[in-house]
Amino acid sequence: MCRYAFHTYKEPFACFSCRKVFKQTSRWELPEHQRPAHGDPRVVKCPQCSALMADMGHDFKAPKQSAADQWEKIRILYEHGFAFQSCGCCGPGYRPTELEEVYEFIEGHRPKSEGELLLKRFEERSKPTSS
Repeated sequence: MCRYAFHTYKEPFACFSCRKVFKQTSRWELPEHQRPAHGDPRVVKCPQCSALMADMGHDFKAPKQSAADQWEKIRILYEHGFAFQSCGCCGPGYRPTELEEVYEFIEGHRPKSEGELLLKRFEERSKPTSS
């Protein structure tokens, strides 16, 4: 059963400038006139520096503020579309633990174009079979 479905939780938003996380009221608990339209991102500004904050998802656990390389890793993942969203059943899936692993992870998980998928099928077909 999805643990986030039966209770509203505050949503964690990260400021990459300050390297801080602030929890904000869930969009579903906001008055209807303050709610963003369905599908529109929620705009939340950092209370400290007024920069736009990133919606990280309920499964996000912030690193220490002094861990600059971990914050850089999280920023890069977020900019490439990887957050920590899940329904709560099994978590958001694997995320790299080291900054050096990030670009390999992104390359392995990015959507492939039709041409890349076709090339992969041709390469697999042309491999010699061992009998």
